[in-house]
Order: sequence, then C-alpha cells, then structure tokens
Amino acid sequence: MLEYFKTILSKVSFDKRLFEKELRKAIKALIPREVELLKEWCYSRYGSEYQPILQACFAS
Repeated sequence: MLEYFKTILSKVSFDKRLFEKELRKAIKALIPREVELLKEWCYSRYGSEYQPILQACFAS
C-alpha cells in the first residue's frame, strides 16, 4: 500500500488540494511504520514545496 500511495501522491503533486487530500487518505490507511516511511519520503521529495501541508497532515 505504501508504494501505491507514493505513486498517487507523485501523480497529484501538481495540485496542492489534491495532494493534501490524498496524503490524508494515505495516513488513515497505512499502519504506523508505513506512515513514518511515507513522512520521510514526502519531506525528502516535497518538503520545500509543500512543507505547511506536510506539517499539518503529519501533526494530526
């Protein structure tokens, strides 16, 4: 599932609202260890562009 959500997030990364929606969906669907891996991946790939969204999604 983690790889699936990475693919989805990559495909919707052009749109902030879609990216946030799919990220929230991914966080709900994944187990805690996968959420940690997703967080690392998101920050390394989209940290500069979507930092406020990442902080909001991973804080909750």
